[in-house]
Amino acid sequence: MNPLKRIGRRRASVLGLAALVALVTPGTASGAPDAVKASTLGAQAAQSGRYFGAAVAAGRLGDGTYTGILDREFNSVTPENEMKWDATERSRGQFTFGPADQIVNRAAARGQRLRGHTLVWHSQLPNWVSSITDANTLRSVMNHHITTVMNRYKGRIHSWDVVNEAFADGGSGQHRPSVFQNLLGNGFIEQAFRTARTADPAAKLCYNDYNIEDWNAAKTQGVYRMVRDFKARGVPIDCVGLQAHFGAGGPPASFRTTLSSFAALGVDVQITELDIAQAPTTAYANTVRACLNVARCTGITVWGIRDSDSWRAGENPLLFDRNGNKKPAYGSTLTAMGGTPTTQRADTSSPRSAAALPSRFSWSSSGTLISPKPDATHNIAGIKDPTVVRYNGKYHVFASVASSSGYNLVYLNFSDWSQAGSATHHYLDRSAIGAGYRAAPQVFYYAPQRLWYLVYQTGNASYSTNPDISNPNGWSAPRHFYSSMPDIIRQNIGNGYWVDMWVICDSANCYLFSSDDNGHLYRSRTSVGQFPNGFTDTVIAARDSKYALFEASNVYKVQGADQYLLLVEAIGSDGRRYFRSWTSSSLAGSWTQLAASESNPFARANNVSFPSGAWTRDVSHGEMIRSGYDQTLTIPACRLQYLYQGMNPGASGDYNLLPWRLGLLTQTNSTC
Repeated sequence: MNPLKRIGRRRASVLGLAALVALVTPGTASGAPDAVKASTLGAQAAQSGRYFGAAVAAGRLGDGTYTGILDREFNSVTPENEMKWDATERSRGQFTFGPADQIVNRAAARGQRLRGHTLVWHSQLPNWVSSITDANTLRSVMNHHITTVMNRYKGRIHSWDVVNEAFADGGSGQHRPSVFQNLLGNGFIEQAFRTARTADPAAKLCYNDYNIEDWNAAKTQGVYRMVRDFKARGVPIDCVGLQAHFGAGGPPASFRTTLSSFAALGVDVQITELDIAQAPTTAYANTVRACLNVARCTGITVWGIRDSDSWRAGENPLLFDRNGNKKPAYGSTLTAMGGTPTTQRADTSSPRSAAALPSRFSWSSSGTLISPKPDATHNIAGIKDPTVVRYNGKYHVFASVASSSGYNLVYLNFSDWSQAGSATHHYLDRSAIGAGYRAAPQVFYYAPQRLWYLVYQTGNASYSTNPDISNPNGWSAPRHFYSSMPDIIRQNIGNGYWVDMWVICDSANCYLFSSDDNGHLYRSRTSVGQFPNGFTDTVIAARDSKYALFEASNVYKVQGADQYLLLVEAIGSDGRRYFRSWTSSSLAGSWTQLAASESNPFARANNVSFPSGAWTRDVSHGEMIRSGYDQTLTIPACRLQYLYQGMNPGASGDYNLLPWRLGLLTQTNSTC
C-alpha cells in the first residue's frame, strides 16, 4: 500500500504472470498462547524453534508411503549415505552429487532443513583414500574434499557433521586409529573444522559420535575435553551430535547432564541418529524430554522413517512400523514435545497436489463493517489494509488509518462480525510504535519466541513485538528487517514505491515478500532460528506489467494440502482494484496461475455479489481469515473469507482522503 500516489481511473493491460522464478491451535492465555499443540513431529518441534528430522535415502524417494510420512512429519532431512566420501568422491577429484542433489533439492522445495552427513569419517571411505601414505597428500585431499562438497551445498545446509566417530570405544578416551589419525595425528580434526569454516562460514560445524551419551563414559569425557580445548583456542566448532543409538532401556540416567555439560561449553547439541531397540514409549519420551530441557539442544533426527528402513530393522527401533503406521512411541514422542497425536494412519499416496483450491471463485460481500472513528487528535478519512487473526474467542484487526496528515495504525477487537462496527479503535501512535508514517500492517504469532509480531512499512520493512495481542500499549518501538533497501529492489523499483511487506514461515525458513508498484514481487529469506534477523537472498519472485502485479501481496499455507496460495492486487482495465491468485508447493518455488485474469479473478466486482447493495467496485488490500494465527499463515481450503477494503464508487480526489472502508467476502462456491 503506497499512500503517496493518486490513483484515478487508469487503463492497464492485464498480462499473464511471466518469469516466475525460484520465488496451532488456539491457546488459553489472554495475550499469548501458553502452549501450541501440533499434530505432527516437525510442526510441534518448530514451536520451540527446534527441528525433528529423519535420515533419508534417495533410493526410497519413489515410495509414496515413505515420502508421505517424510513430508507430513519431518521438518529436517539428513542424507543417510549420499554425502559420505565413497558416494561423492569414489575416484580422486571425480565428484558425483546426483543422489545427494536429489535429496537436497526435494527437501529445499518443501521447506525442510538439511543436515550434512558427513565430511571426514574413517568408514565408507574409498580405497584410494585409505591407501594414501603421505601426510601432505592426505591433508591436501581432505581439505579439497571438504571444500568441494561444502561449496556444492553452501547456504543450504544448516549443520554439517564435519568429523564423524573419531574417538575410540572403551576406556581410553583417545582417538581411534584411522588413516587420518595415523598420518595427520590429533590435529586432523582441528584442520577439518578450520577448512570447513572457510568453505561455508554460515553453516553450523558439528562433531558427531556414538556412545557419548553417558556423562561418565571415558569416550564422552574425551570428546568433552576436545570441545573444551577447541572453544578455548578459538577452533571453529558450533555443535556436538550425539547419535543416540539406544538399547531398549533408552538413554542413560546421565543423558541430560551430558547435553547440558556440552551446551555449557558454548556449543549446540543435537540428537543426530536416534533409534531405540523395540521403540519403547517411555524411552522415546525420556530422550525427547532431555533435549527439551536443554535450551541449546536444537533438534532431533531419527535414523530412518519406518522400521523396514532402519539399519537395525530386526530391532524395530523407529516410530513407524513396516507399513508406515504410527507406533505407540510416536504418540509418546509427540506428547512429550507438547503436541497432540491424531489417529490418522499413514498416507499411502503421494502428497496432495495443487487441487485443494478451485480454479474459479465466487463471493458474497457484506456491507461496510468497519468505518473510521475520528477523535480529537485523529481526523481519519479512511481505514484500510487490514490484517486479522482469530485468537482467544475474538477477531483482532489491525489496519492503516489515512488522513491529510499521513498514515498510522489502529487496533480493534470483537467477538463477532456483527460487533465490528461498534468496537473501540485504539490508535497505535500512542504506543511505542509512535507517530509518523506506519502503514499496511500484518500480524501473526511467532511461536518459537512466544511473541506477536506486527509487520508494517515505514519506508523500510519494520516490525514491533508484543507478548499480548490484546494490549494495544504493549507493542515495542519499530525495528527494521533490513539496514537499507536491498540492491535488487533499488535497481528495479523505477518510479514505484517499496511497499506491503509480508512475512510467512515454513518449518525451516521465514520469507519476506514485498512489492514495488512497478510490476515486481520480491522475496527475501532467513532461517526460523535467525528470525527476525538475517533476511538475505533477495530475489524477484515474480514480475509482470506494472498494473497486473501491483501491490498488496498475501501468501498463505493451504490447510491439509501441499500448497501455498499467493494473492496480488492488480488494477483492471476499468481502473478498479482486484486480486489475482497463484499456487505453489513451496514458498521458494515457482508459482502456477490459479484464478489470475479479469475474466477469472480471485476476487473482483464481477465475481462478487452484494446482497446489501454494491457499496464498492474495488476489491482492494485485505487479509484472508486464517484457520490459525501462527507464522505459517494457514488458511482453510474451503469456505474462504477475505477482509478487504472498498469505497464508494463515485469517490475521487486526494488518495490519502479517499473514503476506504472494510467489508468481508465469503466464498459462495465452496464444495466442502
